[in-house]
Amino acid sequence: MLRLLVCVSGGGTNLQAILDAIDGGTVANARVETVISNNAGAYALERARRRGIEALCISPKDYAARADFETAFCAAVEERSPDLIVLAGFLVKVPDRLIADFPRRIINIHPSLIPSFCGVGYYGLKVHEAALARGVKITGATVHYVDGGMDTGPILLQKAVEVKPGDTPEILQRRVMEEAEWKLLPQAIDMIANGRA
Repeated sequence: MLRLLVCVSGGGTNLQAILDAIDGGTVANARVETVISNNAGAYALERARRRGIEALCISPKDYAARADFETAFCAAVEERSPDLIVLAGFLVKVPDRLIADFPRRIINIHPSLIPSFCGVGYYGLKVHEAALARGVKITGATVHYVDGGMDTGPILLQKAVEVKPGDTPEILQRRVMEEAEWKLLPQAIDMIANGRA
């Protein structure tokens, strides 16, 4: 059984997609044991609590120095020793210490077809605003392993999504979530849990 620790900053729709896929059997041999957010108000924490899943807030705002936050965050993750860390809309750079401790055991979902619209500054709606500003006809989502860079790790899965006339960043964001993110992230977890990655 693959023990998952999911890191989220916001509402947790990707977390919900994972939980639904586990419930529905499309993700086999995996369970979410802990959810960590950097945001005390993240609805993802409530989603976890309602399911009886450990829910923790570890926020940089609660520490005088970034190094102190990273130490606390790493200690919390290492104490739980998950089989896989899933970044599901987590807007905090993972400390290098964790990347070293969990090689090829951290995955991230990014709302574009990497290498387009990724890296520093590309998160949330900013990704979709950039895609629309550039005039691309196809966007999508990518699941990749996390390395020391920003969205630079090896790609595991990608799925394309059509950009339609009249799209706003909000409409495009929703379509990318529904058609790509909520499918790809569970699929990646299932692949890893069952030795197909």
